[in-house]
This record gives sequence, C-alpha cells and structure tokens, in this order.
Amino acid sequence: MSYQALYRTWRPQRFDEIVGQPVITQTLKNALITNQISHAYLFTGPRGTGKTSAAKILAKAVNCPNLKDGEPCNECATCLAINKGAFNDVIEIDAASNNGVEEIRNIRDKAKYAPTEGKYKVYIIDEVHMLSTGAFNALLKTLEEPPEHVIFILATTEPQKIPATIISRTQRFDFKRIKASDILKRMEYILSEKNIDYDDKALKVIAKSAEGGMRDALSILDQALSYSNDKVTYESALSVTGSVTRDKLQSYIEAVFNSDVQTGLKMVQEILDDGKDANQFIEDLVDYCQNILLYHQDPEMVQKSELGLLGSNFKKIAGEIGSELIYQYVEIMSDVQNQMRYSSHPDVYLDILTVKLANAKKSGTVVGSKDEDHGEISGTKELEQQLSDLKNQVSELKSELSGSKKKSPVNETKDQNVTKSKSVHHQGSNKQVQVNLTKVYEVLGKATRKDLTAYQDIWQELLQSLSVTQRAVMHVSNPVAASDQGVVVAFDYGFLYQKAGTDGDLMDALQNGLDRILGFVPTVVFVPNDEWPQIRSDYLKKHRSGADKSEANNSETNSDAPDASSDEQPEDTKGKKDNDSLNQAKQMFGNDIINVKDD
Repeated sequence: MSYQALYRTWRPQRFDEIVGQPVITQTLKNALITNQISHAYLFTGPRGTGKTSAAKILAKAVNCPNLKDGEPCNECATCLAINKGAFNDVIEIDAASNNGVEEIRNIRDKAKYAPTEGKYKVYIIDEVHMLSTGAFNALLKTLEEPPEHVIFILATTEPQKIPATIISRTQRFDFKRIKASDILKRMEYILSEKNIDYDDKALKVIAKSAEGGMRDALSILDQALSYSNDKVTYESALSVTGSVTRDKLQSYIEAVFNSDVQTGLKMVQEILDDGKDANQFIEDLVDYCQNILLYHQDPEMVQKSELGLLGSNFKKIAGEIGSELIYQYVEIMSDVQNQMRYSSHPDVYLDILTVKLANAKKSGTVVGSKDEDHGEISGTKELEQQLSDLKNQVSELKSELSGSKKKSPVNETKDQNVTKSKSVHHQGSNKQVQVNLTKVYEVLGKATRKDLTAYQDIWQELLQSLSVTQRAVMHVSNPVAASDQGVVVAFDYGFLYQKAGTDGDLMDALQNGLDRILGFVPTVVFVPNDEWPQIRSDYLKKHRSGADKSEANNSETNSDAPDASSDEQPEDTKGKKDNDSLNQAKQMFGNDIINVKDD
C-alpha cells in the first residue's frame, strides 16, 4: 500500500512540530538539556492532541547521540530506526489488548535486562487506563523502583481511571485541546508543502469540526481531498463533515424567530435532501446559539474563536434575539436531540423542532431583549411583582417605626439596620442570585491548593457529563478554591452565573457527576468572577481580624503582656501576622495567583 494517511505522514518528529502544547514540549526539552530525566511519565488528554507523538519523540531524544537543544537529530541510525519502529529498545504496547497480569509481569521481567542498542529501554504503554486492577498492581513495584536504564511513558485519555498510586509515581503532563487557529495553521502548512489548492473557508470548517484534535482534522482533510480530487473546496468540507453553511443556519434561525414555520420546514427538507446529518444540524444550531450568547458579552472573543465564520447577518440576528429566548431555544434543541437518538425518522423530529422553535416566542415564558410584544407582557408582570414587594416593605417599615418610640437609640439603630438588610435581601431575591458567603467561607476555611488542582483536573470531564444545555451555561466556569468537602466555582459572565444559580437540575447534574468521579458529593458554591477577588480578600481580612482578637484575649490573661489598648505593635509581631495571612492565601490558592504588593 503506497499511500499513507496524512496524520501518519505528517506525524511530528521533533518537539517543535507538536501543535498547541508549548508548555509541555518546552518542559521536556529543558529536562533533556539539563539531564533531569524522570523514570516514568504520564501523558493525559483528549484524542489526537499529541500524546503518543510526544512519547515517541522523547524515546528518540533520550537515545539520540546527537541531541541538540533538547531535540533529536532524526538523522542518526538510532533516530531512523525508532521512526521506522525497528528499534529493539523502544517497546510500544497497546494496553487495550494487553491488559492482563501476565503481560505486565512479562514487561517487568524483561525490564531488568540492559538495553541492547540504545542508552535507555523505553516502554510506551498506550491507553494505560485499560489495564486490569491486577495488572496495575503488577506494574506498581516496577514504577516505584525501576532499573536505571528503563523509562516508562504511560498515555491515556481517561486519567481518572488510573489508580492514584500509579499517578503519584509519574510526572504527569496534561495535553490540552488544540485551538482551531493552531489546527488551521498546521493544515495550511501541510497543503502548501504538498502544493495543493485549498479554500480558506474549507479549512476553517474542518478546523472547527475537529474539536481540538489534530489527528481528527487531518483525517477529515484526507476525506475532503479524496472527495474533490486533490483540492479542498468549501463544498467538499461541508460534505465530509456533515455541517450546514452559516448562511443556511442564519436563514433557519431568522425563520423560526419570525414564527415563519412554512419557510423553516422547507429549509429542513432542503438540508436533509443535501445529505446532511440531522444530529449534526442540531449541534450546529446549538453552537450558533452559543455564539449569540457570547457575542452579547464579548464580540471580539467570538469573532476570534469562530475564525470569522459567523456569517453575513450574524450581528443583526444577535441584536434582535435576546438571551432568555436563546436559553429556551437551546433547551428545546436538547430535548428533541435526546428523543431523536432512538428514532429511525430524524426528519420527523426536525419538523417538530421547527414548530417548537417558531412557537417559543408566543409561549409567554421568555423575555427577549428585542421581543416587543412579549416584553410588554412580561414587563407588566414584573412591575406588578415589584409593586407588591414595595407594598410589603412599606408595611414592614411602618410596623418597625411604630414600635421604635419605645426603644432606646441604640436598639433603634440596630432594628433599622436589620430592616434595611431584610428589605435588600427580599428585593434582590426576585432579581438576582446572592452569593452564599457562609458556604464560601466554609470552603475557604479548609481550602488547599492540592484540592483545587484536583477539581481543575476533573473539570472538563465533569462538563462532558452534562447535557448540551447545561454545558452551554457551565463552559465559562472554573474552580477557584476547594477543600476536601467543597468547591467554589467562578463564572466569567454574570448572566450565566445568574442562570446557573437558579437551575436546580444543573446543580443535581453537577453533584451526580462529582459523586461518580470523586466517590462523594461535595458542596458546590457559585460566585461571579468579578466579585471573587473581593470575597477572597474579605475572608482573609476577617480571618486576620479573628486571629488578632484571639491574641488580644490571650494577652489579657498574661500579666507581663503589653497594654492591649495601645495602637502600636512590635514590628516583628506585625510581620508575623502578615506572613501568616500570606502563607494561608498561598496554601489555599497557590503561589501562581498570589501577587504581593508593598504598602
């Protein structure tokens, strides 16, 4: 077979050729330059992000006699043999088909022998999470005390299935999804080297469809080249990905927004007649709606992430359709998509979807920013509710004032403060979700950097377990503090924080997912990202204040202690308190996000 797939032909042979993982490649190169090579590595991340390629390059680099700046030469006999898979001291094992105890014991026994050709004997175990419990136990002792001439490189897409005892004995590198812009540049480079004509829009469609995987992108590119006889056209890219053009998506959204069911049904029929996948069509619609939501908050970010493929009328549509209406659209799409999975007649469900979307604006349950008729009805109800709330507050204030004449001035001030607090909370409860500071402080009281890192490592896996609608809400959230019993989650956008805070189903889904991954249900608290620095600062100040009071109480019982009423404190005492607060902040949040400034 003379032809090789693009992802095999253009597999990276140097660290510099690995796309989208600069931190990992630079770290490995530095380790090679300084001769700080570990005995075991764990490469984790989604498919097609460079894990196996990095493992092979590392195997070459540790055995290459002409290593330069941490890169293998790819010219010596050792490098050429490893590239061909003919080097005896680099052993690749597929754990999916070699997952038993006997296979691992065989590896353990052979690892004792010195390498025959190179400096190191390197074992690359792919999909290592497929090993059985017994196989992991057999591997454990070898990883703990390996021979000096052996290096293990474990690769997996599901690190949560690997025992903690294995992970703790390796250097872990988390490969991230590759940005669409980086995938696009790599495809442009490959096609230019092969002197193949291509359409810019076609490559952008493929880069978006790859979902962060370089191998997936090159596989789709291979299909597009076969489809259009060594050319990459926009039509061929749409055909092989099953995607729908942005213009058609826009026309469909405009039709259902204007309640034009007839036009919407005609467009569905045309899309199906073109051979487009019904499920992919709904995915494209959800993605389009998500872009509208983000465009309301940050237009530049959307333009950049979508590589300019938003469509000619996107700005106009985003200005007409409000966020609440988009929420309902996405929920309807998610419900129809779930029902369609078990049907052999997807066209029926797309027709149902069209009718439901067209009638969503008439249902009276959504507030659209430009939906005038519905906005008047919803606005009237909101005003009526606010009027009722104000009447209740006035009644409460009258009752408090009528009884205040019998109270002392101090008590009167206290009661007014309580009344004001109740009023603010009551009024806010109908408009926005308040941050639960009690729960936040409970988490911060026991927060550690180790717990925060653990939640950050599983966050993407947790989001993948949610529905399409829930992922659309949670995609801009991140854990910012965590303890062994709880986690604080910050949202980049306030409107998504409000949405998440009122969604009971979302909280249930998050807790169920965390229970499955962690084995217990932690406390989950939401905060807006713009308020988080102040909340964190207030907690640290409060904690310092509490420590000061405790010291003051202790000093009162000590006859030799200095006067507690004095405003001045010894310089070393102040420094100690400042250091205690700084150390506590570093323990909770880590050194990387703590910025110390002198007063």
